[in-house]
Amino acid sequence: MILEGFEIPEFEVITLTSSQTGIKSYLVGGYVRDFLLQRKTKDIDITVEGSGIDFATAVSQNVVGKKSLTLFKNFGTAQLIFNDIAFEFVGARKESYSRDSRNPIVEDGTLTDDLSRRDFTINALAISLNKENFGELIDLFNGTEDLENKILRTPLDPDITFNDDPLRMMRGIRFASQLGFQLTESSLIAMEYNASRIDIITQERITEELNKIILSPKPSVGFLLLHKVGLLNLIFPEFCALEGVKTVDNKSHKDNFYHTLEVLDNISRHTDNLWLRWAAILHDIGKPTTQRFDKEAGWTFHGHEVVGAKMVSKIFKRMKLTLSEPMRYVEKLVMLHLRPIALTTDIITDAAIRRLIVDAGEDLDDLMQLCRADITSKNPFKVEKFNHRFDEVILKIKAVEERDALRNWKNPITGEIIMDYFKIAPGKQIGILKEIIKEAIMNGDIQNDFEQSFELMIVEGAKMGL
Repeated sequence: MILEGFEIPEFEVITLTSSQTGIKSYLVGGYVRDFLLQRKTKDIDITVEGSGIDFATAVSQNVVGKKSLTLFKNFGTAQLIFNDIAFEFVGARKESYSRDSRNPIVEDGTLTDDLSRRDFTINALAISLNKENFGELIDLFNGTEDLENKILRTPLDPDITFNDDPLRMMRGIRFASQLGFQLTESSLIAMEYNASRIDIITQERITEELNKIILSPKPSVGFLLLHKVGLLNLIFPEFCALEGVKTVDNKSHKDNFYHTLEVLDNISRHTDNLWLRWAAILHDIGKPTTQRFDKEAGWTFHGHEVVGAKMVSKIFKRMKLTLSEPMRYVEKLVMLHLRPIALTTDIITDAAIRRLIVDAGEDLDDLMQLCRADITSKNPFKVEKFNHRFDEVILKIKAVEERDALRNWKNPITGEIIMDYFKIAPGKQIGILKEIIKEAIMNGDIQNDFEQSFELMIVEGAKMGL
């Protein structure tokens, strides 16, 4: 089959180089798959029957204008960037694996060898860039049929495929979650059998695939598959600890595992923010530790937001996630996620609104989005009632913000001002004074300005004997 419409001008120089060198070149993998699915892709991988480095160097010599060639000699690959397009070149190869490593023993091979080692048939497709059959689709494993049927199937025995490189299990589940495809039953059985092999994969690679699952249109698809084959408990045991329902005196609590997946799907319909999605995943992570049964109140999870916020850094460190601003952002949202919901059941006071605005700061809108997603009741009347009250809270927040200018609030009185006025050294009195001023502003006792704050500082400082 000759394909049309995939050509870009930059392929011409690759075809020219193939004719000059006698080295066969092919588009492979994700580019071919996404072209057939009519999806945009940034990855253009070229496999050649020969040296990828030598071929990339020859292509570079044929490129007119600005270009950037990077050779990765240890891996036998090269990257060539020209016309703002990145091409990855590698020689066709065949691989074998040892039991304790996913790093293959690599030998030169044919295109057939190269395609047969791919993880799934939909990724084992190639398009010729050679002059004599330019545009010919090469499909050795019926990958196009699997694309049409939305099936994820390995070219070879799935048990061998996943045993050789266990990361392929994560990739398969990621494709299922991203594309809405179904893994074959034999693939799922092989994943379950080989799940423990994931321990030879570096945490960075596991987390990279997990983040792609989290960023998929409906992340619960990927998480449920990870859970089904036994991978989730190995890579994310804290999440699995949320599963289960206990009943005492005919009183039960909801299954927080499935609730969390609902929250994640809810928020994913409205944002592509990876860290906001992580906040959805971790918002109830402290519940297993804080679960208690009270004869009067039933099941309680008091303080789970505090416990959960403390767990964030431990989880982020183990998973090799970034430990800077994103981690602090997720910690904040986990800590505060009950606050807006509590406002929907109480009298909405200006003081409570002010505290929420100040504590959430620039992340207030994301916090409100998380709280809205946290409503997963199957009772439509409860949902409607909550949403109505939640809308009232949002209107109140806007009114208080406009009046009091509290977003990204900073105390009008700094520690330096206190030390300079009272001629004192740093100490706990400074923190006490600043907190008194903050509480007075939050309660509406004084205006959010320097003059009234300064006057209160003098009065309260005198009471403290400063």
